[in-house]
Amino acid sequence: MTTTPRPQGLPAPLPGDAVRVVLDPAGTGCMLPADAYTSDDVFAWERRHFFDRAWVCAGRTNDLVGAGARRAVRVGNEEVLLVRGTDGVLRGFYNVCRHRAHELVRCGGPTVTRGAIHCPYHAWTYALDGNLMATPRFEPPPSFDAGEYGLVPMRLEEWRGFAMVNPSGDAAPLATYLGAFDELLSPWQPERLVTAASHEYVLRANWKLSVENYDECYHCSAIHPELCMVSPPDSGWNLELPGTWVGGWMRLADHAVTMSMDGASGGVMLPGLTDEQRRTVLYVALFPNLLVSAHPDYVMTHRIEPLSAGETRIECSWMFDPEAVARDDFDPSYAADFWDVVNRQDWDACEAVQRGVSSRGYRPGPFSVREDAVQQFVQLVARAYLAGDLVS
Repeated sequence: MTTTPRPQGLPAPLPGDAVRVVLDPAGTGCMLPADAYTSDDVFAWERRHFFDRAWVCAGRTNDLVGAGARRAVRVGNEEVLLVRGTDGVLRGFYNVCRHRAHELVRCGGPTVTRGAIHCPYHAWTYALDGNLMATPRFEPPPSFDAGEYGLVPMRLEEWRGFAMVNPSGDAAPLATYLGAFDELLSPWQPERLVTAASHEYVLRANWKLSVENYDECYHCSAIHPELCMVSPPDSGWNLELPGTWVGGWMRLADHAVTMSMDGASGGVMLPGLTDEQRRTVLYVALFPNLLVSAHPDYVMTHRIEPLSAGETRIECSWMFDPEAVARDDFDPSYAADFWDVVNRQDWDACEAVQRGVSSRGYRPGPFSVREDAVQQFVQLVARAYLAGDLVS
């Protein structure tokens, strides 16, 4: 799909001075102003400028294998219909019938497989490539040309088993957007892994707070005793490489081979990892909505869906080597149960921060030097607020 020229957007509805202080080169930086977390106007701006104009993760594609497999996913202000064609290509379409605008597939439903795309309202039928095939009982006007009424495509690329979409169609090429992250993640080969567990959470907090929390372990000693048993909270270091992401590494404790309650693995070590990669966990937040945690024996992801200024849905998934999943005795709970405990501790903290930023007593506080990835993230957001667009 050809990209259109990208017009400059309007700055976010925030006082410029309150945003510019976040970019002060002196010191360690600070949090965003309160309205960045609480304002409906700012939230609407973010949906238009971040979730419409960036590359957004619409989920995994390993359940969209055969021709005709499809499901609909919300991404920001839009719904994308993901459909696998007879040619094996995964396509994205706006989830809108060209007749009377009825949604084609209910958003959030399970993956289903059909030979064509049928609108449930008036039964207009489309081929898997989006072309209009049939209009039952329709009496067209004389000038009607079915070739002009195919589904509207949404820009989509399949990347390492993820569906990445750009609703506006004018983001930088995905390879540029990812930068060094693609090569960084490549040893784990997530495209060949199998999703064996998933949890969904709805937290009463702004979506950015979940990313900020993910980007540091300064809080780990206070609220994550289970995590600290298997990964020293002061063992991390962050990366500054090309791409629209922030992240880095943390080491495993000497007795641990992975992140689980006792540090033991119930799966198999992923092939292709170096000795160093088998002793560390990679944590990366790909802007705006995909968190990837790559362990020696599994990869965990969080896919973030903002619901309102103060509410966020998060889908957490665990992917394992096909060899492990094929075993009769395989149980993914050694990883999923551990992270469910840690996730809920994090969500409690994020909700408490949301209550704090909603208070008249909130004043943006300074970051520790150990919160440098949080500083990178909020500065990325702040630059976009001022420029009206993402600034690399």
